[in-house]
Amino acid sequence: MNNFTSFHFKEFCYQVIDELGFNKPTPIQEKVIPLINKKRDIIGISQTGTGKTHAFLLPIMNNINTAHDSVQAVITAPTRELASQIYQNAKLFMKYNPQLRVSLIVGGSDRNKAVQKLTTQPHLVIGTPGRIKDLSLEAQALKITTAKIFVVDEADMTLEFGYLEDIDAVAGKMADDLQMMVFSATIPQNLRPFLKKYMKNPETVEINSQLVTTANVEHILLATKHQERYRVLKDIMATIDPYICIIFANRRSEVSTITRRLREDGYKVGEIHGDLEPRERKQMMRRIQNMEYQYIVATDIAARGIDIDGVSHVINMELPMEPDFYIHRSGRCGRGSYTGVCYSMYDSNDEKNIAVLERKGIEFKNVVLKKGQFVDLGEREKRKKRIKQPTELEKQVQMIVRKPKKVKPGYKKKRKREVEQLVRKQKRALIREDIKRQKKERARQAQIAKRAMEED
Repeated sequence: MNNFTSFHFKEFCYQVIDELGFNKPTPIQEKVIPLINKKRDIIGISQTGTGKTHAFLLPIMNNINTAHDSVQAVITAPTRELASQIYQNAKLFMKYNPQLRVSLIVGGSDRNKAVQKLTTQPHLVIGTPGRIKDLSLEAQALKITTAKIFVVDEADMTLEFGYLEDIDAVAGKMADDLQMMVFSATIPQNLRPFLKKYMKNPETVEINSQLVTTANVEHILLATKHQERYRVLKDIMATIDPYICIIFANRRSEVSTITRRLREDGYKVGEIHGDLEPRERKQMMRRIQNMEYQYIVATDIAARGIDIDGVSHVINMELPMEPDFYIHRSGRCGRGSYTGVCYSMYDSNDEKNIAVLERKGIEFKNVVLKKGQFVDLGEREKRKKRIKQPTELEKQVQMIVRKPKKVKPGYKKKRKREVEQLVRKQKRALIREDIKRQKKERARQAQIAKRAMEED
């Protein structure tokens, strides 16, 4: 398929496509749009930047009946910023079809005003789970029972932020023949019971791009070992001179702590995490967009769909719990024709995640900071690749288990097992001898102590 003509959209949708400069559907659009038109339930697994938003917006907008004054589709996102970005994309459709009514329903705004605006119901609702639940179930101002389509965007983040109960409550009020679509970078195990509850034979569409991150990004690993990570962070910051650098931590409390310490050390630092009050978060995003900060400390919320222009560096205080989140984090820098660098602190517990990322095609450079300079350590797993030398005990046992004159198939494995068994036996014998020696020594010491007491 070279263009969008085979989808048979209405004219205003093609006007939107032309303004956006789309030449042909992305892989997820090519697979998802026909399924939506067939009213199938969908689980879409794809990374940021794959064209996912328009994969569901185009067919939803195309199928809305503007003659009906009722809610026909609901789209949720886990944060106000992500919901607002979907809403901004939806506004372009209203430009070419003024009869369309789309409402942004998010927290941090006046509740009474939001209720008043709902005297006329929108055709499409885009918002955060908590505020949609509040206005539909508590205030009963938003009539979602008429909706036939429900989209849960960034489902793994929705689960992570604890909004699944709100989603559950909203979905429970919708029609039995509801068409549900869930889009996510990953599908955590804890999300599966919810999917099973509401989705009918869903079609899973997974887009696995071989190029997981931009070629303009250099990926650097720094082994922390026993070093304090905040001190390593300060050493990195003293070495680089970023245009904008995002410092990622896995938990909100860590973001707050790092931000506080950096400010105490004289840095002007922005922060993004879920514990910020609505007004604080709005002000923070405005300041970030105005490029008031050289450094921004954030949780993964900033790596998922929020565009911050000019990011040249990323620093991971620790590798994310989900390997795919690394891709979203590193993807914040090196965009367009610019280059970027992603530094990641790690220890021995991260080896498994690093191996997963390497299999996905990411090439890490292993370095250490010495006197304000990054020194390349070469291959990270050189030690692991060294041939293990046999111990003196193993050498002695190998001399005992001699190679027979005539060997049979499987001889090497059999001889290896015999050597291992003998080594274990010899070790146990040595341990027993050592225990006997220690007992004798303790008895001798006790005898000496007894004599000393008698002489006194």
